[in-house]
Amino acid sequence: MFTSRSGRGSLSAWWVGFVCGMATFVDTGVTTGIPIALVLFQAPGAGQPGLTPNDVGLLTGVLTAGVAIGSLLGGRLGDRWGRRTVFLLTMAVIVLGAAAPLLGLGLPLLVIGISLVGIGVGADLPVALATIAEAAQDRNRGKILVFSNLLGGFGILLAVLLAINVGAAGPRGGLIIFGVFAAIALGVLALRLTIPESAAWLTARDERRAGVHTVRAERGRLRDFARPAYRRPFLTLIGYYTLAAMATSVAGSFGTFVAVNVSHASIAEYNSWTILAMPAAVVGALWFMAVVDTRLRMSYYVIGAVGVVVANLLPVFLNFTLLSIIIATVATVFFGAFCFETIMKVWTQESFPTMLRATAQGTIYAVSRFATAALNIVTPALVLLNPSMLYIGVAVLAGAGFLVGWLGFRRNTRNEFDLETELVTSALQTQARAA
Repeated sequence: MFTSRSGRGSLSAWWVGFVCGMATFVDTGVTTGIPIALVLFQAPGAGQPGLTPNDVGLLTGVLTAGVAIGSLLGGRLGDRWGRRTVFLLTMAVIVLGAAAPLLGLGLPLLVIGISLVGIGVGADLPVALATIAEAAQDRNRGKILVFSNLLGGFGILLAVLLAINVGAAGPRGGLIIFGVFAAIALGVLALRLTIPESAAWLTARDERRAGVHTVRAERGRLRDFARPAYRRPFLTLIGYYTLAAMATSVAGSFGTFVAVNVSHASIAEYNSWTILAMPAAVVGALWFMAVVDTRLRMSYYVIGAVGVVVANLLPVFLNFTLLSIIIATVATVFFGAFCFETIMKVWTQESFPTMLRATAQGTIYAVSRFATAALNIVTPALVLLNPSMLYIGVAVLAGAGFLVGWLGFRRNTRNEFDLETELVTSALQTQARAA
């Protein structure tokens, strides 16, 4: 049970996982749905010429850059101000950003709205994940984090279903996609009101104010990332996740663009088939839930990493047909459940103490999203220039990233939740002041 320090009673950790896990639902929903909407905005609307491929790349990059900026801000603010304050504010920002295109489809307004959505999503994720991890216990923390990530699959499913149903509606269909996610974000904001502040964060704050020198109270400065205990996982997670995120962003954000512009499928046709990715995501997530808190975690990570790399190469060797693109997408989703977003979240939550946890998560997201944003801006041009070379490059990036993750965590047994209540000795305090 998740016991509130503010007199709000007790909540199930699974309820906290669901409500805060909706951050992942909104994240995957908008990062999948907005690129689809942008493709729909390519068709001329009333008084609008329609977006160009360069506009699509720019706006997709703006979304990803917004997530990166938000991750930096939200993670640090979540450690300093508290989880609840930040995750209520960020969801409100998402509502405003998603509603902005309903006022008009001019490029400046789209940039503003999509920027707000990106910043809100980016800032929300680190504090939501920290809240989930701090509400759980060692026996179920990995499972609940996997469950919260599974909600992201339903976000993708919703975006796909919307694409199937409004894919022939042109700009109006894109507006429907934005409107739906604005409404969902508003509903999530209402649910967030039921979640109290993290008891772990409140305890760390009170210990710091009282001068009690525990690990969770003392380890909250940015320079603490340079400590050997935190430096290795911090650098590993940044390198691994950045490379893997860049690789998966091509299929995740530009699958519809590739299908329409390379295999010449329709939006509705492509998304009707990619709905198969949903059962693949559910099976993969449930499978990983059963092993994530066991010693089999790393074995499944390796299997997933090999599967994702091979999946990205399938369209290259089978040609860019609708069938090969769909198979690659479904396989990437299934194998990615073992080696990508979920395990990154588990490793991050376990590797850092309370007052660094959201900052670390936010920084990892930020670096990866900045790199992904740069790739997203040029991805449409690369797809049209030479899709085979792009996908080969994506497979290499994925393989390099997964290798970094394996090297960094293959022998890691440290769990900060078991250590952060320990007292910091006076010698260590003296050393910290001199650093």
